[in-house]
Amino acid sequence: MNPKIHLAQRPEADELLGRSPLALMIGMLLDQQVPMEWAFTGPFTIAERLGKNDLDAHEIAALDPEGFAALLSQKPAVHRYPGSMAKRIHQLCRYLVTEYDGDPAALWNDGPSGPELLGRLLDLPGFGRQKAQIFLALLGKQYGVTPEGWREAAGAYGDEGAHRSAADITGPESLARVRAHKQELKRAAKGAK
Repeated sequence: MNPKIHLAQRPEADELLGRSPLALMIGMLLDQQVPMEWAFTGPFTIAERLGKNDLDAHEIAALDPEGFAALLSQKPAVHRYPGSMAKRIHQLCRYLVTEYDGDPAALWNDGPSGPELLGRLLDLPGFGRQKAQIFLALLGKQYGVTPEGWREAAGAYGDEGAHRSAADITGPESLARVRAHKQELKRAAKGAK
């Protein structure tokens, strides 16, 4: 896997995202109501606070939920809502342990079609349709996970040349373009009210 990732805009955090499917999945889970860089730096911060170089779903699933929430709440907090995000990460890891023996890459390594992979992502705790489609597009565009029908299953996020989401961030310039797109969507939504 190990692609050159620029989601966190911090080399050590991006390196972890490039080699750890669980870190990537947790970053995607955290990517709401905070800047993308903050969300995708979260897995690195969690690993540091656990005293690890990587993240393990078995280990996180076995942690005391209150202790894990306290870990994410330490200053600076991993997320704007560290308690609720700790709960979601814990649920995600428990699900991965139960359904995929703790290996997030098992969701896509057995060769499901794009629609099947989208269905598996939709089953993940904390992943709604938009988050699942963005994650599918991210896997396809930057991680080489391109099962048949992945672009269609990812919806508009799978479009080539789009700058809609984390799936399209390859550096500071593309991050600025994604931000501009999101700001335009917000302006349009406010204008529609």
